[in-house]
Amino acid sequence: MTTAKPASSSSQAGEFDLGALLAERGAERYELHTRHLNHQLPRMLHTIGFDKVYERAEGPYFWDADGNEYLDMLAGFGVMGLGRHHPVVRKALHDVLDAQLADLTRFDCQPLPGLLAEKLLAHSPHLDRVFFGNSGTEAVEGALKFARYATGKPRILYCDHAFHGLTTGALSVNGEDGFRDGFAPLLPDTALALGDLDALARELKKGDVAALVVEPIQGKGVHEAPPGYLRAAQELLHKHKALLILDEVQTGLGRTGDFYAYQHEDGVEPDLVCVAKALSGGYVPVGATLGKDWIFKKVYSSMDRVLVHSASFGSNAQAMAAGLAVLSVMENEQVVAGARATGEQLKSRLTALIDKYELLADVRGRGLMIGIEFGRPKSLKLRSRWTMLQAARKGLFAQMVVVPLLQRHRILTQVSGDHMEVIKLIPPLVIGEREVDRFVDAFTDVMDDAHSGGGLMWDFGKTLIKQAVANR
Repeated sequence: MTTAKPASSSSQAGEFDLGALLAERGAERYELHTRHLNHQLPRMLHTIGFDKVYERAEGPYFWDADGNEYLDMLAGFGVMGLGRHHPVVRKALHDVLDAQLADLTRFDCQPLPGLLAEKLLAHSPHLDRVFFGNSGTEAVEGALKFARYATGKPRILYCDHAFHGLTTGALSVNGEDGFRDGFAPLLPDTALALGDLDALARELKKGDVAALVVEPIQGKGVHEAPPGYLRAAQELLHKHKALLILDEVQTGLGRTGDFYAYQHEDGVEPDLVCVAKALSGGYVPVGATLGKDWIFKKVYSSMDRVLVHSASFGSNAQAMAAGLAVLSVMENEQVVAGARATGEQLKSRLTALIDKYELLADVRGRGLMIGIEFGRPKSLKLRSRWTMLQAARKGLFAQMVVVPLLQRHRILTQVSGDHMEVIKLIPPLVIGEREVDRFVDAFTDVMDDAHSGGGLMWDFGKTLIKQAVANR
């Protein structure tokens, strides 16, 4: 005979009490994850000392259980464009819940999706219609389907090192083998080097290409499309009756100092654009595929095809309210202009450090999407240590920088991609001079330690080498 597990205090009270549940079980967070979710995540976090317990968050800051303040330069991989718990977005969500709308009946037309589409399209010249899903991956999946149906062609071109999502269709245009390995067969596709117009022309001549999907600035490594590439690619694609899909899931909604990253280049008029992440306000997942009128009318060509591409939770009231509130805040608080100005300040101050530190190779990006790349030093002592790290696993030095930024300076950042010596900064777009000062001061301290010939960084590097060798 089995004995039932005692009910929690929240259930004993007769109704669900989230606060009581978190108070009772919140300390088990890492154990729960190890037992029931991805067991490698807590293991990895413990190994690099990232197994923190964050209790609350606001704007670009977290606080741990001891009340220590952390600066967020990661923004939930770009989701928290307005920072956490923006009061306007919170109020919109309270309001929409209190309205008790007849949501997701599936056989009516609610006003919020139309209003959000109208507002989003006002920032999107040359685009006419919107499909709402639940994530960036879904936005990409929709664009791939729309392109194949509209052109009648099967093949999708993408770029080396691209990241467009991890579902099967999006994975087919993912330029990192580590994500693709073991999941074949995928869709028919071909990878090109970012900026290689000759390779694009060769593939288009085969006559079976539906579209090229490209990030205007690649998230992996923060590599920007060369000047003029997007417009020239667009011309080539249209000449061969193929489409240009721009993935703005991470770069869109002000991240690069314009509403979309493609708007930094004159004459670019994509056929399909994918957005998500920051449109959610960090609350309710939402993704959107924006496209030209003729594409949507071809996909939804008759009443029989009205549900040929749909999503059960797409256009739900909470997501639409969050999106409307986000766009309102962006306009009223001039978020895009602020991201441009703050990004230029941060990038220029970091660029000025290149001549000072031989391990610092490059600083690149636009707006508040910045890549900091490390490279082989010139001095013999540092070069030998660099070589040792590279032999164990490329990307370890960048990890050696990320860890003390968190441990010593309480600043959260990320390595830009597997086996990359690049740190990517994608902070909330609401940061200002105070946060720039804090990051640059902390980064300078870490670089001083790295160049001292000893220090805590290199001691930690030995730990990472042992871990890298053990995982081979």
